[in-house]
Amino acid sequence: MKFFSTSQTRELDKFTIENEPIASIDLMERAAQKVYVEVLRRVESNRNILIFAGPGNNGGDALALARMLLKSTFNVQVLLLHNGKLSADCETNRQRLLDRFPLALNEQTINFKAPHIESNTVIIDGLFGSGLTRPLNGIFAIAVKWINESDCRVVAIDIPSGLQGEENLPLTPKGEQEKNTKIIKADYTFSFQFPKLAFLLPENAEFVGKWEVLDIGIHPQAIAETETAFYYLEKSDIQPIIKQRPTFSHKGTFGHVLIVAGSYGMAGASVLSSKAALRSGAGLVTVHGPSSNRTIVQANIPEVIFYADENKNTITKLSKIENYNAIAIGPGIGTSIETANMLEQFLKQQKAPCILDADALNIISQHPHLLEYIPKYSILTPHPKEFERLLVKGCKNSFERMQKASEMAQNRNVIIVLKGAHTLIATPDGKLYFNSTGNSGMATAGTGDVLTGILAGLLSQGYTPEETAKLGVFIHGYAGNLALKTESEESLIASDIICNLGETFRALKLQEQSFQR
Repeated sequence: MKFFSTSQTRELDKFTIENEPIASIDLMERAAQKVYVEVLRRVESNRNILIFAGPGNNGGDALALARMLLKSTFNVQVLLLHNGKLSADCETNRQRLLDRFPLALNEQTINFKAPHIESNTVIIDGLFGSGLTRPLNGIFAIAVKWINESDCRVVAIDIPSGLQGEENLPLTPKGEQEKNTKIIKADYTFSFQFPKLAFLLPENAEFVGKWEVLDIGIHPQAIAETETAFYYLEKSDIQPIIKQRPTFSHKGTFGHVLIVAGSYGMAGASVLSSKAALRSGAGLVTVHGPSSNRTIVQANIPEVIFYADENKNTITKLSKIENYNAIAIGPGIGTSIETANMLEQFLKQQKAPCILDADALNIISQHPHLLEYIPKYSILTPHPKEFERLLVKGCKNSFERMQKASEMAQNRNVIIVLKGAHTLIATPDGKLYFNSTGNSGMATAGTGDVLTGILAGLLSQGYTPEETAKLGVFIHGYAGNLALKTESEESLIASDIICNLGETFRALKLQEQSFQR
């Protein structure tokens, strides 16, 4: 799914108004109706609801919603905060509310007077939308502080008030991240048509809460024709990528993977990554590791070939790398000088895209000249700290980290898979893909090794590096979500992801169309 910057979203609204055509006040009504349906579905009848509306179009959405809720079984209070000037559509909805329910609206312009509420009140935030470009102050900041201290369930319309659509938390003059208390801390956020970039940055999780996108009917032509760097990977984006396996095929059809993984005491990294490669469809998998790991690997995965390094405890040399369709290197290999020399020789010889993870990235961060030898369109899979080590200096926040990942992908002609919640894939053409699958239970040892194996297995089957990254990240998270059917977020382990890869592929394959006469 495409999503857009705040300024682009305004243009999409404008295009819809002009070309559907639909009056802006009616588009606002349609958006409010979508939120109304969700409130009816999620909030118990006869509950107390307090709606905060601001002076702009977000406030207009809130006032339209208030009018709808006042006709239902809820006990609704409406508080409109402004400085004496309202947007045209906000003023229209203010007047509509007064015409229907003249006693329901409480307006405040200078001093905030907290309304009396019960502890079970649901607060709906419609103060400001995504177009906000500066921190809240005055009556609005005081109201936000009161809302956050109320201990009530809070629902935000489109975006929590005070949170900017693109940028992250503001910085102090020293460049340090400033803790912003002037942003609504929502439990739920209903975003119109698209997610906001701010939702996908970890610093904002405490403000956004659980979020959901509501389709308000933005013109499809505008969406199709508007260029963007931002994409949110969903099932419908991934299904067309998956290849059908030919009936007349054999193990050679699906490629031979080389997994370079493990050192003494780290055989588990070899086991997890190679098993994931096999479960992702690779025809053959060879593990290259220290000779001390042979028994552990082959006892746990008899399907793999084990190629022992001449060193008992670490990996020092690779040969015949041209025999493989995909090579992944890094899980658990350590950062010894012998292994670093091996990696340098490998990168100088390797011409095809490869997958670099974990200690391979740590070695490169210690020897930055190795960046020059990484083959074009290789897939690098750092977590945030590994990524920052690659850049030598740290990033102030995840927004800057995202920007630097995109710069590195474009400048180095590589694909960066920046792991985390909503894992980011930065491609050489400047596109940024955020993943929609996965859960906090996957924050456990070995899940990165599993991802590396999945990526290697896919790359060996002829997927392009970009397809490999998008499909691999998505199915990794999808399998992690399926694992929660039998496990909890606390009990989930990396092996559970591998065990659910089969069900993941079954769920994602497009249904064959029936033959009709």
